[in-house]
Amino acid sequence: MSQRAPRRRACAVRGRPRAMADAPQPKRKREEEEEKNGGAATQGGTAAAFTLSDLRVRRVLRESARDKIVFLHAERIGLSGEGTDAVVILEKTPFQEEKIPDLLKKPMHAELQMHNDIYCTFYLSPPPELSEIKATVVYPATEKHIQKYLRQEAHLIRETWEDYKNITLPFIQAQSFSIQWVYNILEKKAEADRIVHENPDPSNGFVLVPDLKWNQNQLDDLYLIALVHRRDIKSLRDLTAEHLPLLRNVLQEGKEAIVKRFGVPGSQLRIYLHYQPSYYHLHVHFTALGYDAPGSSVERAHLLADVIDNLAMDSMYYQKRALTFPLRADEPLFKKFQEAGKV
Repeated sequence: MSQRAPRRRACAVRGRPRAMADAPQPKRKREEEEEKNGGAATQGGTAAAFTLSDLRVRRVLRESARDKIVFLHAERIGLSGEGTDAVVILEKTPFQEEKIPDLLKKPMHAELQMHNDIYCTFYLSPPPELSEIKATVVYPATEKHIQKYLRQEAHLIRETWEDYKNITLPFIQAQSFSIQWVYNILEKKAEADRIVHENPDPSNGFVLVPDLKWNQNQLDDLYLIALVHRRDIKSLRDLTAEHLPLLRNVLQEGKEAIVKRFGVPGSQLRIYLHYQPSYYHLHVHFTALGYDAPGSSVERAHLLADVIDNLAMDSMYYQKRALTFPLRADEPLFKKFQEAGKV
């Protein structure tokens, strides 16, 4: 059962279909949506207004019974008869505590599935206001978006510092993904009304904003992102003791801002960095401890407190040690490791 979070502007479609021209781009991983030649939507949106009913489902890319989420490959048919690809993510929202009494009081269809001694199982069809589904749309979607959500085999990579210099870093430098959406937030050209906290210091400051995966209607799946102002730190591999003041600010001020705004103490937060990250501008994830957030597993998440301790012990810690991370079989970086005989 979920606690109610302070209500803020929604970031995705919930409930009945609605016009989407002014909706923000639906994922933090928008670097994939701003490829120089990818044809995806840019900041502010370039697509004409449409509703979910305009989309036609082509296939199910992936679904998770545990997470109550399904990823769809859809398309919108234009006036010319040509289809434009889209990715639609449908996710059942958590229960909201204040609505639970209405769930049993309001008229609804209840179908008995099983009755055995003291145990009964019903399938309920609650009214729309008690059965919301969050819909996140990537439109127009590139082939990279579709492949990203398609079910794929994953492999664990053990990357040494030499591997990073010879394989990963050249791969990063050769990519054309834009992270202009990050700079737009830092410069307050976009999402300025969503900023929860900012330290404006250009070297040791950051901006804290809700991640677009969190609809902010409940605290159980709380998810915020800290984006640092510095633009010369790509990932964990670049960090040295020089960056300790920045990292300590993110850890301390981030926790203080979240308890002040949302009432969640630092002891109930999971605060971590990804390696490999989804985009190469240093950012830190803040999620509710009880929430099994995507990418929070041991093979990808590095707790910020541990990162700080490691750098305090050895300034070059992340330039010395091997790092393990998962890659999908269709990812270009995985193919680079294959070609180098590392897989």
